[in-house]
Amino acid sequence: MPHRVAVLALDGLLPFELGIPHRIFGRSLSPDPGNRGEKLYEVVTCSVRPPGPVRTDSDYAILVEHGPEALATADTVVIPASYELGPVFEEGRLTEELAAAFARVRPGTRMVSICTGSYVLAAAGYLDGRPATTHWSSADHFQRTFPQVRVDPDVLFIDDGDVLTSAGVAAGIDLCLHLVRRDHGSAVANEIARRTVVPPYRDGGQAQFIHRPVPEPQFATTTAARAWALGRLDRPILLRDMAQQESMSVRTFTRRFREEVGVSPGQWLTQQRVERARHLLESSDLSVDQVARDAGFGTATSLRQHFQAALGVPPTVYRRTFRTSADTA
Repeated sequence: MPHRVAVLALDGLLPFELGIPHRIFGRSLSPDPGNRGEKLYEVVTCSVRPPGPVRTDSDYAILVEHGPEALATADTVVIPASYELGPVFEEGRLTEELAAAFARVRPGTRMVSICTGSYVLAAAGYLDGRPATTHWSSADHFQRTFPQVRVDPDVLFIDDGDVLTSAGVAAGIDLCLHLVRRDHGSAVANEIARRTVVPPYRDGGQAQFIHRPVPEPQFATTTAARAWALGRLDRPILLRDMAQQESMSVRTFTRRFREEVGVSPGQWLTQQRVERARHLLESSDLSVDQVARDAGFGTATSLRQHFQAALGVPPTVYRRTFRTSADTA
């Protein structure tokens, strides 16, 4: 049976965030030759009340066809943000409707929040003593309301096993893709990311809010240089070689690259090589030495250093953990 995801629609919800689980989980398809194309998840939307309309923060309501009983059958529950949380936001306590709805959730169900949906998880007690995040603009209020939660306002999402929280809006996409990757591997997650036209991976520890002005529009970009570099990650790539792809000086290219990408060319190359190594560790039986060469790190020692710095675990542990998780799923 497909993994069942219940998305809890609360009054005042943001339609964009409500649609994220449906777009990511609902379009994730099996790559297995025996059942290729079959859906890996069943996604349903439910309310804390019997089926009926639920208000949004826009000028329309949505008709939800499932009541809180859907929570009792869920393997994963996702709570998008709402602007009408009432006592949940103001006092840190559940309403009677919410409390009754959460009483239906089975022990061991995976709980996920997008943006300020974390308030609901915290009020229900799921975040007591655990790390969590929410939208950066609400982080201080969230911490005051729930002092028992270890709030980290500077990350895109936090995976604490059976409870996961994300920052605002786009970070919900990152978190859902992370779950698909965790459940079924990078090939499935990358494919749904391509179909959704979003980056396949943004590290959960990446900063939410960077004080960097939007650059002025430029006719010349660094897109071609990045595409050129991605096609030869297994070979040495010098900064001047990338600059030559755009017919720019190294100084101009470096400045333009930072404006467009947000990091230096060297940092970006390392990120792409780590991502290549992740994919090879997940999807192949290549030795760590061969993965290091194919990803452009040259030696296993260099791969281990960069991999540990980026992900907090060595390549062998990552491969063993990932494959155990994917095989179990």
